[in-house]
Amino acid sequence: MSDFNLALVIVAIVVCVIIFIFNVYLLVNYQHPDDKNQAYFPKVVVVFGLSVALISILMLPADVANRQACKHALYNGACNLTLPMKDLWLAIYIVDAVLVFFIIPFAMFYYEGDQDKGLGKRIKSALIWVVVMAIVCALLLGILYGLVGEVDFTVMHLSSNTASFPNQWQFSSSQPCIGNGARQCSAFTTSASSEKTWTMRTTFPEYVVALATIVGSVLFSIFGGVGIACLPLGLIFSFVRRPKAVITRSQYIKEATDLGKKAREVKKAADALHQEERSGSKGRKWRKNVKAVEKELLQLEEDVKLLEEMYPQGEKAETAWAMTVLGYLAKLVFGILGLIVSVAWVVHIVIYLLIDPPLSPFLNEVFIKLDDVWGLLGTAAFAFFCFYLLLAVVAGAMMLGLRLVFITIHPMKWGATLMNSFLFNVGLILLCSISVIQFCSTAFAYYARATAAQEIFGHTLQSLRGIKYLYKYNVFQIAFVALAGLTFVYYAAFGWRRKKPTGRFQLSS
Repeated sequence: MSDFNLALVIVAIVVCVIIFIFNVYLLVNYQHPDDKNQAYFPKVVVVFGLSVALISILMLPADVANRQACKHALYNGACNLTLPMKDLWLAIYIVDAVLVFFIIPFAMFYYEGDQDKGLGKRIKSALIWVVVMAIVCALLLGILYGLVGEVDFTVMHLSSNTASFPNQWQFSSSQPCIGNGARQCSAFTTSASSEKTWTMRTTFPEYVVALATIVGSVLFSIFGGVGIACLPLGLIFSFVRRPKAVITRSQYIKEATDLGKKAREVKKAADALHQEERSGSKGRKWRKNVKAVEKELLQLEEDVKLLEEMYPQGEKAETAWAMTVLGYLAKLVFGILGLIVSVAWVVHIVIYLLIDPPLSPFLNEVFIKLDDVWGLLGTAAFAFFCFYLLLAVVAGAMMLGLRLVFITIHPMKWGATLMNSFLFNVGLILLCSISVIQFCSTAFAYYARATAAQEIFGHTLQSLRGIKYLYKYNVFQIAFVALAGLTFVYYAAFGWRRKKPTGRFQLSS
């Protein structure tokens, strides 16, 4: 029982409770006033989904700590009294897939259903959509698993003679084997013809996780690559573009009057769209106009917020302005710290993943040395880098979501976030969290060696038939670094400029 890590079990339980409380706090403070005391099922899905996403990110550091509990065992099989991490990994990611592809779509269809319909009809309509999705997904997964659900491991066929136990061994580079027969027992000197392919069928849960990882990896490469740069640089250039001084009362009245006119125009357009919806004329043009009004409304809210910052009112106006200045200073500090982390991430990917053989373990060595200083210090730093990558994905999704026409805008606003926006962003975070874990287990393979995550995401996933070439040629890593570089260049060229009015719903110059 010496290997039983009771402390790790206690920490895991405490962390899960803290994550649950934190997610409830986010829901309560971000929800829209229209959703208070209603939409309970979507709220349960949001809290549960966020908890699964955050727990899955923190499970990789827990996996590393779990492995360290066995460091005194002669071999891994002798240590079987720690957390069953492989079973936990498969369970958490099967739950992840069910949430992303079934429960969250059902909650969104239910929430966005016609409010004039009864409860039973809304549930029936949502179930029909989800059942159709379930049938399509089940057929697709079944066909793919039956056809290509196998892993191809490349191994070397080595062999040697047997001999009586000698008094002294006489091995050399020219004679690495026992006896004088023509044998291939050294992996370093054996010919390429000794390579064999060992094929075996993977388990269905591992195959589902692998396919979900591929879908998430595409989004992760795009959003993560952009977000790793825009997360810190957005904070820094927000400080650069900050309001330098309080405007005069006459300027405030002029701007407030213009914003009032624009707000009435937005309301008029929204009312017209609502009338078209009730009349049943919901065509392509109607959906395009809805997106245009959403963009204009979002920009209008940003302009109102900026105007309130530039002209604080009330008895504590000076205090409000001081807090605004401190807020921008905090953005500068966190932006600089984030920039250091982002650069460290990109450098680590280049020198450890893209260059073969790696130039240096880099962050792997940093975590190991921090563990030598204090047992969980390296694990905590490791958890921070993994969690930062997930934040970068969210930042990239928000940035591109506001700029790409084909992506529905689902902004997260303090005290003004509808449940459909919550559900959309939770689904995105869940889908990308699988890829974040896979990416971290690959990027920190030296530090996270001999873990259950590496067994699932390192060996099985990278040897899966039809998929392995994406990882063999580092397709996702190259796309990540390329998009990060382009985003850095974009911010260096245009990020320092103050945004100019581009539409009807902007502050006047």
